[in-house]
Amino acid sequence: KSTIILIMNKQNVNILIADDDPDYLFQFSLLLSNEGFNVIQTSSQKEAEAYLETNKPDIAVFDLMMEQHDSGFILAYKTKKMYPNTPVIICTAVGSETGMSFDIDNNWIKADLYLEKGKATSILAEEVKNLLNL
Repeated sequence: KSTIILIMNKQNVNILIADDDPDYLFQFSLLLSNEGFNVIQTSSQKEAEAYLETNKPDIAVFDLMMEQHDSGFILAYKTKKMYPNTPVIICTAVGSETGMSFDIDNNWIKADLYLEKGKATSILAEEVKNLLNL
């Protein structure tokens, strides 16, 4: 009986980021590429869905509100349906702006982690590493 061990290093990790805010898209992409990850940038739900049709990211980071108020939830659901083992992080400023919070333990939110955008820039790389066991 043989055992296959997948050893993932940062250079082989593809991170899909979808955010319609160019500032956050730039910040998150720069932060993660400086950590040695391969970053795929999309600026809409539609672009992210097109990428997902033919590519499997190792991890995905989605803004919550893009074309629709629930774009991030829709992307998380579609990602998990196509690639169940792909970790998904939802980053949004909606909590700090509205006071709303999301409980990712709900079955309908198909995300592994929820981060407030203001805090995400300082901890996103570590959270990505944690979810990928790097």
